[in-house]
Amino acid sequence: MKRLIALVATWGLAAILPAAAQESPTAEQIVERSLKAFFYQGDDFKAKITMELIDQAGHKRSRVLTMLRKNAASGWNQKYFIYFHEPGDVRGITFMVWKYPGKEDDRWIFVPAVDLVRRIAASDKRSSFVGSDFTYEDVSGRDLDADTHSLLRSERLGERDCYVIQSVPKEPLEYAKKIAWIARDIYLPIKEEYYSTQGELLKVFSAESIENLSSAKTTYPTVLKRTMKNLKTGHRTEVTFGTALYNIGLKDDDFSERYMRSPVRSWIE
Repeated sequence: MKRLIALVATWGLAAILPAAAQESPTAEQIVERSLKAFFYQGDDFKAKITMELIDQAGHKRSRVLTMLRKNAASGWNQKYFIYFHEPGDVRGITFMVWKYPGKEDDRWIFVPAVDLVRRIAASDKRSSFVGSDFTYEDVSGRDLDADTHSLLRSERLGERDCYVIQSVPKEPLEYAKKIAWIARDIYLPIKEEYYSTQGELLKVFSAESIENLSSAKTTYPTVLKRTMKNLKTGHRTEVTFGTALYNIGLKDDDFSERYMRSPVRSWIE
């Protein structure tokens, strides 16, 4: 009887262990879900955004813009459209990205002062976005396969239990690794730290405010305030989302050179 009980117990463990293993996501699965939660929620998205560029002495410069984003029907392709309202010297400038994970994105900028739409080199994706501490890639997202990901541990950060993920770029960048705290319940990044090859902390991203936004009976946890701080210069950029709407019915044709020159008024109000 004892041997029978032991055998049954062994069979029971054999049945349970594979299921438990399946419930524990890999680092790649965690990062993939985080990218989807941060950059891909809904079919499309519109937000009025204020960026505060703050130097070490506390002096501020502001940028006010509207961002539109549309996902492809399937896969990871996306389209982005950004219109600048303020300050006056950038009013009317528009920026557009057609994002293709796995290959270089298409990027354009329209400058009304010279009435010119110009393509932006794909290599510019790691350069500063309009003088801020965010890069163009920070705005539209980094490809999942561009880094090697590993799960370091799980720990609590503030009020949330998080996965702690290390991501190492496969090609040389201005940082050698990123450590991200990703909320276990909503998969949004709560904090990210960027390190040099010498282990020096270069930049820190933090999600300051997360709210649930509703659309068509679906709720989307959304980071409505975020900060990126450059530890070497003391400069930081605070980004606040004002009006933020999901699933407004954008079409692929809306993301074109024509609308860069003359955007639909209802988009940018």
